[in-house]
Amino acid sequence: MEDDDDDDAAAADNNSNKPYIIIRDNEKETGMLIDVAISGDTDVIKKEAEKILKYKDLTIETQRTCNVKTKVIPVIIGATGTTSKSFRKYVSNIPGKHEVKELQKNSHIGHCTHTSEGTNIKIQ
Repeated sequence: MEDDDDDDAAAADNNSNKPYIIIRDNEKETGMLIDVAISGDTDVIKKEAEKILKYKDLTIETQRTCNVKTKVIPVIIGATGTTSKSFRKYVSNIPGKHEVKELQKNSHIGHCTHTSEGTNIKIQ
């Protein structure tokens, strides 16, 4: 008889090692593994480093199998809107126009909404 808990744990591990967004640019032969997170912790630099380390093996595998130069783009915003000094550099690598203040504002609103749902408080 097989243990379903082992299968569930394996599935959870596989899902936890997938980046939020993957972009491949065939013209430039580059790839980006983008992981977006709102951290309850104010140590966003530590979280960025954790994300880069988390996807190191996937980055190497992607470069090898897809023959594209790949990098990890951690987009981490603290719950109070805190960002690292590298935040703008990371965001500037993502195609499109991104306003840092809007990202900070939206992350704070999203965090408040998420927190309020857990405590049954509605913010209007």
